[in-house]
Amino acid sequence: MRSRYSAFAVGDTAYLLRSWHSSTRPRRLDLDPGQHWTGLEIVDTDRGGLFDATGSVEFRAHHRAGGQPGTQTERSRFVREDGRWVYLDALPD
Repeated sequence: MRSRYSAFAVGDTAYLLRSWHSSTRPRRLDLDPGQHWTGLEIVDTDRGGLFDATGSVEFRAHHRAGGQPGTQTERSRFVREDGRWVYLDALPD
């Protein structure tokens, strides 16, 4: 999760696509150049340990866009694909 947040913060779309599960990965990713990520809070985790195949992370990602602060809150699901942790999707609220 932290590496994907960092990739969003620096605009590394190649990493974001590589770390996205093949079944849910978009063909391309266009990031908003006016959105600047300012902080990440991990709220909760479930599984995702050394011997797990799945896990989830609830987070708050803070940003500024157009001079206004904002927060994205999500519970993301991660799974192992070819031995690597990848982002699968967001769980509904």
